[in-house]
Amino acid sequence: MSDKLPVQQPLWTPDAERLSSCLLTEFMGTLKHHNIDGSDYNALYRWSVDNSDAFWEHVWNFCHVIGDRKGKTSSLGPAKFGLRIPARDTLWFTDATLNYAENLLAFGTEHPTEQAIWFSNESGQRTQLSWQQLTEQVSVIQQWLLHAGVGPGDVVSGYLPHIPHTVVAMLATTSLGAVWTSTSPDFGAQSVIERFGQVEPKVLFCCDGYRFNGKAFVMEEKNQQVINSISSIKQVCQIRYLDQQTVRPAPDGATDWDSLQQHYSADALHFHRSQFNDPLFVLYSSGTTGKPKCIVHSVGGTLLNHLKEHQLHCDIQPKDRVFYYTTCGWMMWNWQVSALASGATLVIFDGSPVYPKPDALWQLAHDAEVTLFGTSAKYLETLQKLHYHPNEHYQLTALKTLCSTGSVLYPQQFDFVYEHIKADLHLASISGGTDICGCFVLGNPISPVYRGECQAPGLAMDVEVFNDQGKAVLEQRGELVCRNSFPNQPIGFWNDNGERYHQAYWDRFSGAWNHGDDVMQTRTGGMVFFGRSDATLNPGGVRIGTAEIYQQVNQLDEVKDSIAVGRNQNGNETIVLFVQLSDDTELDESLKRRIKALLKAECSPRHVPSEIFAISEVPRTKSGKLVELAVKQTLHRQEVKNKGAIANPWVLDEVIPHAK
Repeated sequence: MSDKLPVQQPLWTPDAERLSSCLLTEFMGTLKHHNIDGSDYNALYRWSVDNSDAFWEHVWNFCHVIGDRKGKTSSLGPAKFGLRIPARDTLWFTDATLNYAENLLAFGTEHPTEQAIWFSNESGQRTQLSWQQLTEQVSVIQQWLLHAGVGPGDVVSGYLPHIPHTVVAMLATTSLGAVWTSTSPDFGAQSVIERFGQVEPKVLFCCDGYRFNGKAFVMEEKNQQVINSISSIKQVCQIRYLDQQTVRPAPDGATDWDSLQQHYSADALHFHRSQFNDPLFVLYSSGTTGKPKCIVHSVGGTLLNHLKEHQLHCDIQPKDRVFYYTTCGWMMWNWQVSALASGATLVIFDGSPVYPKPDALWQLAHDAEVTLFGTSAKYLETLQKLHYHPNEHYQLTALKTLCSTGSVLYPQQFDFVYEHIKADLHLASISGGTDICGCFVLGNPISPVYRGECQAPGLAMDVEVFNDQGKAVLEQRGELVCRNSFPNQPIGFWNDNGERYHQAYWDRFSGAWNHGDDVMQTRTGGMVFFGRSDATLNPGGVRIGTAEIYQQVNQLDEVKDSIAVGRNQNGNETIVLFVQLSDDTELDESLKRRIKALLKAECSPRHVPSEIFAISEVPRTKSGKLVELAVKQTLHRQEVKNKGAIANPWVLDEVIPHAK
């Protein structure tokens, strides 16, 4: 089967009104003296890569960043490890100072009564905060943190669901120049200790419990275990969330969130302006191959990149309503909350996306008048399997952008969105990661959307596809790389001299960031994703992306989900497919034959698995990513080093009988 894709007609093209009103058009209008055609994204992209210093200066000005910008835009800093690599070691805005929270709360100074947060959960609780109310709550928590001795560079942690309290705690932390790190309460205590224990937080915010899929989960024991195991934690604040009417035991010596609101009166906020490259967030790798890496992101790089992605790529404008279904353990939480800096309202939902009915998030989108709806490709696939069509129930008149990430968005899911959600919609399949707290490829509101493609590389990101020899290729599969420096590159890993950071991204190709995605760039300038490189199959020496298999198999009504890995036998690799079946379905020989025939007809004989087995669930990380490597290790009787990073590790026990 040829990798090359046929030329196709776009599924969506922006109309004249969308083009004239979007922020990217306005931004391009400020660059006329650079001879940028106001309707040609590719011309703007090439200029932004060739003139990245000027581009990022323009973003700072256009997005009205609050801070003191002086000195050079970029300069070559010290080598982090080994040889000097300009794309790795360049520093941005080294003399600039700013505060993340100050920028996120700025819109509220002139619009105090407008809505800043619109929250609901699966239990039907709803909360709405104006910008003034949000600022006042941040002031209270800021005062408490100051009393607790928190200052610039200190780490504050949140073991919390995505609720307004979490946003408030983060803003109060970062207002002081302190570092915020968080994870979601569905993580086991040991997984949290592995993460927070490395960065030694001074303060922990936690909750008494939460609900998911109709079930209540009490956090008392896990909270206490984390506190007992991390000696750096000196102060704890617990939020009563599970049941407002029931006072559950708090950890020893913990402060109650509600009591703080009574104890302190809102006062003028103090913002500590940090250096542009000072730490802001610590995010964590999935940890499925060992101890999670603590990835440190900078104040300025995170803010500036999120402003670029939100305003120029997603057209987020003041008073827009921005929703992303995420947890506090996924970088999309950090991405969403930054939308406050664009004057947008955060629409937050906590709970199962399909409980009590499949329309839970669409009812939210309707009620909150969501303008940007963010979700995972797996969620859209689930709607498809349930034959739930949002446009049959809701008009979604406010909705203008739908973002999808987390895994590959298959071509038929593009069809589903335009046929069953909304026809006039900017569908942006976006991809990047925790590593950069942002995107390498994503949407843009002035260009067509093509079936199965991420629209374009991000502005000022010199993204290419490399073959195994490190040469750029077009319409051929290879590795996604970035050949230049960008402000939101991580500062590095916590407690690392630069060696692990270098090995993670810079070791394979000279002078280029290797992201580990199996991709192909198309003639339209878009990008097709085939899966993670470390999950790529190689039967008979032919490179196969696992997403190619899932795209076909997961369409079957009998299959809820699937995961494919390679089995090494006598120097060859064969494909082993595990399927999660729909209710009342058995994996008989007839279904196996249908799966194999489908893959042979729609893909190639090389895609046909040698073996197919049924499992009760497909193993995924807590952020929903498939863990092919853990399944492959189990299949080869190798140790899976960190099962705590997997949401349903017990499923691996079902793989063991099939090991050879």
